[in-house]
Amino acid sequence: MAQSGGQLRVGLQWHSMTSGNLGVGALTLSNIAIVEEAARKARVGVEFVILGWTDADKPYFQRDNVEIIGLRMKDFVKPMGGLFSQLRRCDLVLDIGAGDSFADIYGLKRFGTILASKALTLLARRPLMLSPQTIGPFKRPWVRKLALAAMNRAEAVATRDDMSITFLRDLGFQGEIIAASDVALRLPFTQAEKPQGGPVRVGLNVSGLLFNGGYTRDNMFGLRSPYPEVIRALLTDLTARPDIEVHLVPHVISEKFAVEDDHRTNLALAKEFPGVIVAPRFCDPVAAKSYISGLDFFAGGRMHACIAAFSSGVPVLPMAYSRKFAGLFGAIGYTALVDCTKDSTEEIVTAFDAALARRDEIAKEMAQSLTRGLDRLALYEAAVTAQLAAAAARRGGA
Repeated sequence: MAQSGGQLRVGLQWHSMTSGNLGVGALTLSNIAIVEEAARKARVGVEFVILGWTDADKPYFQRDNVEIIGLRMKDFVKPMGGLFSQLRRCDLVLDIGAGDSFADIYGLKRFGTILASKALTLLARRPLMLSPQTIGPFKRPWVRKLALAAMNRAEAVATRDDMSITFLRDLGFQGEIIAASDVALRLPFTQAEKPQGGPVRVGLNVSGLLFNGGYTRDNMFGLRSPYPEVIRALLTDLTARPDIEVHLVPHVISEKFAVEDDHRTNLALAKEFPGVIVAPRFCDPVAAKSYISGLDFFAGGRMHACIAAFSSGVPVLPMAYSRKFAGLFGAIGYTALVDCTKDSTEEIVTAFDAALARRDEIAKEMAQSLTRGLDRLALYEAAVTAQLAAAAARRGGA
């Protein structure tokens, strides 16, 4: 239940304050900021418990109102002291599914844990709200049935894209859907200084996961052209131009899982293309976004690296590997995007060069789309405000 001092305890499920995947970190820091603003409007105090996988990394920040609980597989079956017990301590549970993991495209193990956490929340009789995320795809009929059953029992379901809304309706979901956007649009940052004159500073986020062929190492995501071929073609093109300064910018940094690590992929590419600048191993999502804000143009395979550019005013060309890209950016009217599952290497390089050339025009389109995205997030914030008010009323009536 809620802690002493009148504070409501909000469980942030599948968030992280320690993950080397800075996209998950961006979701977490942004959602905390949104919930705190909602709490101010609801006139309640809040504290948070972060419920995500155990990670060896240090927390991005230390905060008095944030408790971090690292989960292991055994915590899903412990009758006492595991995830169930942590959920029982919460007044409200916000489950963000790590942004896009409420699906079966990453394998059944990941889907199973994401589903189990929702089932345990409902079993603990705690109100469950799905924070803005990509929902699906669910390729298997039995997966669709279990996912629908869990969502039908949630207090509210928020998506970050209209494609997920269509998917939910086709799935048979009858409840109210909050048409929001990605919470990371609200991630704070410090604007980096942009030097006047000199070369155009072009940032490229190379996904280590895509570069290595996915977890299965065999083009797991079905890209049309080999991803390393695409990246090398882009770098060959860019490094041949004296008016361009190339920055390789990581957004997933993992010592433990080499297959996911962007930074070591960047270091290897820097040996092939010695003129590039390798950005540092960022300690938190805010540092990454602040660095990106100093660039003139950006492209990337990690969606939240692209969101960092988009929401800091840097013209960006997302390089999609799943429908979450088109869903998120399309919902707010942003059309500059390539689809690596459909576009060839030549088509991607051509689109990249065209977007780079019209970056000023893209920046204007982007500003309008960002406003739409923030307006959609306001709908989510209002829903959280209502959930917090209801949680406070339940406590008052207990």
